[in-house]
Amino acid sequence: MTRFLQSLLASIALLAGMSGVQAQQAAQPPFATTKVEGTDNVYIFRNGGHQAMFVVTNGGVIATDPIAYGRPTGGQTYVDEIRKVTDKPIKYVIYSHHHFDHVAGGKALKDAGAIFVAHRRAKERLEVLKDPHTVIPDEAVSDKGRTITLGGTTLELTYHGLNHSDSSLVMRLPKERIIFVVDTIPVGQVPGRGMIDFHPLESEAFIQKVLAMDWDRLIPGHPGPGGRLGTKKDAQDQLALLQAASAEMKTLAQAGKCWDTAEKEFKLADYASWPGYANNLQFVARRYCGLWGRGT
Repeated sequence: MTRFLQSLLASIALLAGMSGVQAQQAAQPPFATTKVEGTDNVYIFRNGGHQAMFVVTNGGVIATDPIAYGRPTGGQTYVDEIRKVTDKPIKYVIYSHHHFDHVAGGKALKDAGAIFVAHRRAKERLEVLKDPHTVIPDEAVSDKGRTITLGGTTLELTYHGLNHSDSSLVMRLPKERIIFVVDTIPVGQVPGRGMIDFHPLESEAFIQKVLAMDWDRLIPGHPGPGGRLGTKKDAQDQLALLQAASAEMKTLAQAGKCWDTAEKEFKLADYASWPGYANNLQFVARRYCGLWGRGT
């Protein structure tokens, strides 16, 4: 097969994938709440291209990220969606990390009586930034983690070092064998703008630690293709993508080609059919150029 024909077929596959993703997004309502299949009390609230997990227990609701950045009524929408499921009080809101696109807009949840919890670094950062749309956490989780038990449900909060941020918590429901991990492990797609403050080498170690945990399904902070949940295979695939990106850019950077030349030559052909490849490859390239071309 000629190089031209290989490129042509890859382009056709990429365009077909993009068309499918765009059609799926266009067909979706602006927000939705779904019960996780096979569970009695675990739900996903999606608002636009973001999503959060909430758990209904006999003692009340454990919610996660408000996901209301740029959505003035998003927090109230989240409360209203919870109220469609249960009238039990919202006891906790757990921040996955400190980035505003996930944690802004929680006032309605705070007004409903929730205690806000985050990793200590998230609390420290948010106290400095004082964003008017983001509730400052009431309680901080140390690097040793914390377990929340409410109404017969156990939720483990663990910290595994630097990754997409320096403040990310992995949330695990041991009985349901489900984890909620935001941004560091996208499901079946190429990571995008969030690469700007991503910790590349540390993220590889983070994913390996998550893979060693006991779980079957992963709820991501952004919907995966078709809205499906992630598996350990998805985490392994994302790790492989990061390792491939690192190796490819390392060669270009150490040849003195960062920034412009390296970014133009940077390709990950094995992932050309993945959603997000065309739009997001530039962000992956820029971050790894920073690592191997600048040492940052």
